[in-house]
Amino acid sequence: MPTLILSLETSSPVCSVALHQVTDGSLVGQTELRLEKSHSSHLSVLVSQLLENSQYTLQDVAAVAVSDGPGSYTGLRIGAAAAKGLCYALEIPLVAVSTLQALARQVATVTASAEDILFCPMLDARRMEVYSAVYTHNGQEIVAPTPLLLDSDTLAEQLAHHRLLFFGNGATKFQPLVADNPNASFLTGIEPSAVAVGALAVKAYRRAEFRDVAYYEPFYLKEVYTTTPKAK
Repeated sequence: MPTLILSLETSSPVCSVALHQVTDGSLVGQTELRLEKSHSSHLSVLVSQLLENSQYTLQDVAAVAVSDGPGSYTGLRIGAAAAKGLCYALEIPLVAVSTLQALARQVATVTASAEDILFCPMLDARRMEVYSAVYTHNGQEIVAPTPLLLDSDTLAEQLAHHRLLFFGNGATKFQPLVADNPNASFLTGIEPSAVAVGALAVKAYRRAEFRDVAYYEPFYLKEVYTTTPKAK
């Protein structure tokens, strides 16, 4: 009987894959590659290598979890296509996990006195904009995922009453704007991980919170604009 959840995280430049046991939520293994624009060519290889190194096969996978977004449009598309393809071929369910919620959990589980802090992941959306949300230490949503234009008044209400911890590749743009606020703290070097996606996916799997494999689309959060190259 299949007992594993295979998780894919492709919302950022890091291509990350993880395996968890459904029965107890334990981490079986993980692997990642930190190369720009490597997702399309390396994701399937990382999955195969992780399964082989863990002495499992695709037939041991009970569900595939994917980082739902927001994040890199191209990365999310690649992750969604791979997850849907695996689910269709193996006839297993698809689980989608919020990228921001997973990133918040990733930090909250290793933060001392986490119950006294609100967690604010920020993913770079170019210029002075980020994708962001605010969560408690146990994942309760305080501010829903939204695109934020950063200025000195961003999240002013939350910062007036709570200690907030900011992290993710968009947080460095916000730090100078609230440098004098004692309620604002920052962590660097935090990237989305399939390990956190998988931990939340185990809970979603047990609740049978599955997505339609045929019609699933990632949560881009805002419309994607494309342009046609000018003719030479």
